[in-house]
Amino acid sequence: MNPGTIIFLNGTTSAGKTSTIHMLQNILEEPFLEVGIDKFLWMLPRRYFHQPLWDDVLGKANQTGEMGHKLVHAMHQTILTLSNQGVNVLADHVLIDPFWLEECVCLFHDKPAYLIGIKCPLDVLEQREEARKNERTPGAAAKQFGIIHAHGVYDFEVDTSKQNIEDTAILIKDFLDTGQLPRALQQLFLAMNCG
Repeated sequence: MNPGTIIFLNGTTSAGKTSTIHMLQNILEEPFLEVGIDKFLWMLPRRYFHQPLWDDVLGKANQTGEMGHKLVHAMHQTILTLSNQGVNVLADHVLIDPFWLEECVCLFHDKPAYLIGIKCPLDVLEQREEARKNERTPGAAAKQFGIIHAHGVYDFEVDTSKQNIEDTAILIKDFLDTGQLPRALQQLFLAMNCG
C-alpha cells in the first residue's frame, strides 16, 4: 500500500491555515483528512483552557507544558498512522516548539510529506486577531511570529495577505500539481540529529 500524502501547513494563529485547508479539501481531487493542533486541543476538558492548567498545555511565552507535548506527539503519531494506511492528510500546525519540528522531521522526512509555509505580516495578523477576538487569544500571533518560520526551509510558501483564501489554496494546488517531490523535511533531516 502506498502511503498517503501529508501536507503540513505551518503558520501563526490567524494566518489562515484552517480556512486554506477547508478550501484545499474542496479543490483537491483526492480526499484529504483535516488533522490539526486545534482539533487535539479542543479534545481537552474545558478547564484546561484556564490557568493554572493551561500552563500544562502551551504554558507561558510559548513554553509547552507536559500535556501540550503529549497532545502534539499524539497528533504526529495519528498523522503517521493515517498516511501509513494510505490516507491523505492536511495538517494544521504551529511549529513554535523546536521539539515539535524535530519530531516532524524525524517521523516524516522519508514520507510523501510537504511542508508549506503560511505567512502573513504581523500587522495583518493582529488585525485578524482583533476582528475575531472572541475566538483568538490576543497577542498570540505576535508571540509566535518571530519563531514560527525560524527553521527557514519550506517546499512552498504563500502570503495570505496578498490574495484571498481561495486563491491561496489554488496556489498550493498548482504547486502540488507540478509533481515536485517534497524536499524540505529531508533537508532539515540532514541538518538535525534524529535519533
